[in-house]
Amino acid sequence: MQKEILLGAHTSAAGGVQNALYEGKEIGATTIQLFTSNQRQWNARTLSEETVDKWKQALDETGIKEVMSHDSYLINLGAPDPEVLAKSRHAFREELLRSLQLGLSYVNFHPGSALQGGVTPCLDKIVESLKGVKDLFTGKEKLKLLLETTAGQGSVVGAKFEELAYVIERVKDDVPVGVCIDTCHIFVAGYDIRTKEALDSTLSEFDRIVGLKYLNAFHLNDSKKGLGSRVDRHEDLGKGTIGMECFKAIMQDPRLKHLPKYLETPGGKETWKKEIIELRSFVK
Repeated sequence: MQKEILLGAHTSAAGGVQNALYEGKEIGATTIQLFTSNQRQWNARTLSEETVDKWKQALDETGIKEVMSHDSYLINLGAPDPEVLAKSRHAFREELLRSLQLGLSYVNFHPGSALQGGVTPCLDKIVESLKGVKDLFTGKEKLKLLLETTAGQGSVVGAKFEELAYVIERVKDDVPVGVCIDTCHIFVAGYDIRTKEALDSTLSEFDRIVGLKYLNAFHLNDSKKGLGSRVDRHEDLGKGTIGMECFKAIMQDPRLKHLPKYLETPGGKETWKKEIIELRSFVK
């Protein structure tokens, strides 16, 4: 049986989480990413039974699968400030509870920022934060926590494969964990993916350091900035410094083609419709 190609975008949950699914259907998506609450506020409302019912109905109507939530931009699971760390851990737990309510496949999160004290203490705090939610997992849930590769701007950790491996190695027995590769982020972090050969080389490095078994999803974004610039500026596919050959290679690689892929390109809905069609045309 032919496996489905899962392509979509980060769609809008304005007016109710179910609307993100309907917007996904509108752009021709087979998967989506969404915010389950306002990503710029600490306090989020819990989901009502009515909301969850509407979500389930929309799932049935749209046929969308492997839905991923993106946690709040405020969360820093490696924060050195005890108050910020406590708020981050609470908000992260609430995000997981909402995602479990909705039966999502993934929660995507930025690992954190080493605002002071160096990278390793920050990574250790992230490990501690993730171990703190292990009580939510009984082994029956499909939900997996995905560390997003970062651009390495400022004090943000997670731009180096070694940093992702450090966290995964220490939490893999406590929580279901994996990685979402953001193509813009790894490129500006210094990993070349512009050609099939460059992508192969970077994937080999990822496999050696982290393990391809932990690669669960992609954010597909071109980049406004150059290789190794460490500046996170997304561009529409084929219009940036990465170029379309990379995305063609990703869609044709047997190791990657069936992983869910989410567009976060700046063009919005009309652009996403075209990009989804073009990405599908690459599949052999």
